[in-house]
Amino acid sequence: QIQLVESGGGLVQTGGSLRLSCAAIGRPFDYFGLAWFRQAPGKEREFIGTLTWSDNTQYADSVKGRFTIFKDSAKNIMYLQMNSLKPEDTAVYYCAAGPSLGGTTWETFYYWGQGTQVTVAS
Repeated sequence: QIQLVESGGGLVQTGGSLRLSCAAIGRPFDYFGLAWFRQAPGKEREFIGTLTWSDNTQYADSVKGRFTIFKDSAKNIMYLQMNSLKPEDTAVYYCAAGPSLGGTTWETFYYWGQGTQVTVAS
């Protein structure tokens, strides 16, 4: 069993940056694949990016070049660095853990954090 706790959300101006954190409690990330998703009001949960157990990454086209996923294994924390934020990035952001090769669909993942709100003001 692993518990995921997100933090770092907030209000930011267009063009600004935020770094979200996802801390693992109960067991280390080790061989889990990890991911970030987001969900805006009235929309389906959207894939942002995934990080395999061996630190390979894959990103959605909408965030490629602006967002970066990485982890600090010693601290057992995964991060989502978000730069050049746009109003359309406004959503609740979720981290997830699942199979070691990660994935791009929410059904792939077993464990989820509670979500953190990111609001980008125009």
